Amino acid sequence: MANHKSALKRVRSNETKRLRNKFQHKTTRNAIKTLRASEKKKDAEAQLPLVVAMVDKLAKNNIIHKNKAANIKSKLTKFVAAL
Repeated sequence: MANHKSALKRVRSNETKRLRNKFQHKTTRNAIKTLRASEKKKDAEAQLPLVVAMVDKLAKNNIIHKNKAANIKSKLTKFVAAL
């Protein structure tokens, strides 16, 4: 275990950040799942910008890689266009 005061603070802050990242990632995955499950084009088109913004935020904060974010957005856009 860490002995220095700064190292102890680092442990606490890392845990807080880990939980926040986990929450954001899981929330985004659920939103993607909901979008893929939608069968009406109008609903999907309304959800798409919100999901894309969530994915962009994950990439910006280095929770997922920027290329993965681009792939997800591309596939979702294709899916919505095909409905």
